[in-house]
Amino acid sequence: MKLRLTLALAVAAVASVALGGAAAAQRDGHRGQRFVFSGELLTAPGANAGSVSVQVETGNHAALKALIGAAQNQVFALGSGTRVLIWSHGVPHVAAVTDLKQGDAVTVRIRAAAGATLPAIEGTAANVVADRGANPAVGGKPLWLYVGTVTGAQSGGHIALHVSSGNWRALQSMLGQSLDQTFSYNAGTIFLLWQGRVPTLIDPSQLRAGDRITIRVRAPRADTLAQVEAVPAAHVGDHEPGNPATQ
Repeated sequence: MKLRLTLALAVAAVASVALGGAAAAQRDGHRGQRFVFSGELLTAPGANAGSVSVQVETGNHAALKALIGAAQNQVFALGSGTRVLIWSHGVPHVAAVTDLKQGDAVTVRIRAAAGATLPAIEGTAANVVADRGANPAVGGKPLWLYVGTVTGAQSGGHIALHVSSGNWRALQSMLGQSLDQTFSYNAGTIFLLWQGRVPTLIDPSQLRAGDRITIRVRAPRADTLAQVEAVPAAHVGDHEPGNPATQ
């Protein structure tokens, strides 16, 4: 009887250790910093693709911080645990990697160590790749585009811009206003420095005096200039090529 009890206790102990290890492993899978990258899928991945190429347009604070100084086009690893979601009419559906289409708007979510380098993040298999199609809705909010120059580095969530141009909607909002205006940005705003046709992600503190800046804001059509300026910019381009006001 005593021997049977000893064996039972031993088996229970082993089971407890095994279950504890499994639980720890499961918890470990959810540890780390969350990195979110959003942009355009550059190529359609094949059935056995181990990565996806994305032209990054925005992301959460951790992702954009990791991208500072890097190119806009990046490659993210896929793994057996990566889940692909295709959104249709506001509803996500589990899909295969072959359902991802070139030119689609995608969001890549990765869990990696806090403060990890960009190569380390990209080398970690994504948890989720969400695809919203080629022309996802932007909530009916039109584009307000302002072009001008800055006096130097910007900080504190604000950009002081000397406006010189813009799209029709932006210029109409400027009627009777000072050419010197202040726009907002936040952790989701992407800053790109263009060198020729090559964009590089930068920090607002890296803007230089006299730089030609393009600010894109998505805001309701009826907003006043003050209301538009209070909405964080989606994108800030430094030395953007061509004439952004006509693009």
